[in-house]
Amino acid sequence: MKSYLEQFVRYLTEEKGLSRNTLESYQRDLSQFIEFAHQRDIMMPDQIRKTHIALFLGEMRLIGRASSTITRMTVSLRSFCQYLVREGIIQQDPSIHMEAPKAEKRLPQVMSVGEVEQLLDAPDKHTAQGRRDRAMLELLYATGIRVSELISVNVEDVRLDLKFLRCASNSGKERIIPITGVTVKRIGEYVQNGRAHLVRQHVDETALFVNQLGTRLTRQGFWKIIKKYAREAGIEADITPHTLRHSFAAHLLENGADLRSVQEMLGHADISTTQIYTRISKKNMKDVYEAHHPRANAT
Repeated sequence: MKSYLEQFVRYLTEEKGLSRNTLESYQRDLSQFIEFAHQRDIMMPDQIRKTHIALFLGEMRLIGRASSTITRMTVSLRSFCQYLVREGIIQQDPSIHMEAPKAEKRLPQVMSVGEVEQLLDAPDKHTAQGRRDRAMLELLYATGIRVSELISVNVEDVRLDLKFLRCASNSGKERIIPITGVTVKRIGEYVQNGRAHLVRQHVDETALFVNQLGTRLTRQGFWKIIKKYAREAGIEADITPHTLRHSFAAHLLENGADLRSVQEMLGHADISTTQIYTRISKKNMKDVYEAHHPRANAT
């Protein structure tokens, strides 16, 4: 069946244009299923039955795979089976009517205010690169924008005099987000005493945040930067670029911001996506209450 998997991956690559990460997920999931099938003498696609898929997913649960992983595997198997039917390799789809488990909604990881301050203070303010990094981290926490949006910001998108950022999402929808006085100061320091040095070989570069070569910073570049400062700040949690976005939303709600405003600043199309941060806020409130109220643990 491996040859059919290779054909399927080629189809996804050439006709669907899926990302490398998505392709790798499909290949990994289906390779595991094919190995499972071969161990049971199921060597050809037309031998696959619904019971075989159910047994495979059941085994994945038994070995402790997360619900989100099993959901992804179910999707991979459905797509593969649909492809086999469409190509005339099998007559009936054995994955039809298979129900995927509901993915667990985990609370996003949020940093404490103290950890955020440690991270923001980590870059060296005396170098061009350090000033850039301070400005980036400050802007990310001040606005909650995505990393893809951060690296897309151009110089003209930031109005320091009016204290706002113009931000465009991947869908092209534009939103105006206020920025703090501290953020204005950090970006101003970078623009005046850092960016010019970095773009000296590319003076026409429009990006606000550039790498050492003077061209627009990449997602991978920013990922390395935030990991570096998390280590230097002594933060033990696994910090990702999205952690500051989560922290921005949770901290706003903890301090009394209304949900609709946070939704608009985050650029969420559906308010239910924003509501998960209220669960974090309530959890933190409960922890504070139990830790500090004199009779919280009285019996």
